[in-house]
Amino acid sequence: MAGLDDLGTETSIAFTRLQELLELTPGNLITHLRRLEEAGYVQTTEGGRKRGTDVAMTARGARAFADHRQALREMLDT
Repeated sequence: MAGLDDLGTETSIAFTRLQELLELTPGNLITHLRRLEEAGYVQTTEGGRKRGTDVAMTARGARAFADHRQALREMLDT
């Protein structure tokens, strides 16, 4: 996905936008986000009726994502 290198722990995205980008149903996305939140990788913030829910990667999530990408690079390089 383009732009993931630019995501930091200060970046958040609206739930509806993330759903649109990933082409998931709300229920599917909620299930995935719940698991990621339990692992400490993302944090969701509800902003009320007009604002909706925002999703942000935590510092732990950013580290895990970077480690995962590095492992994939190493696998592809062998």
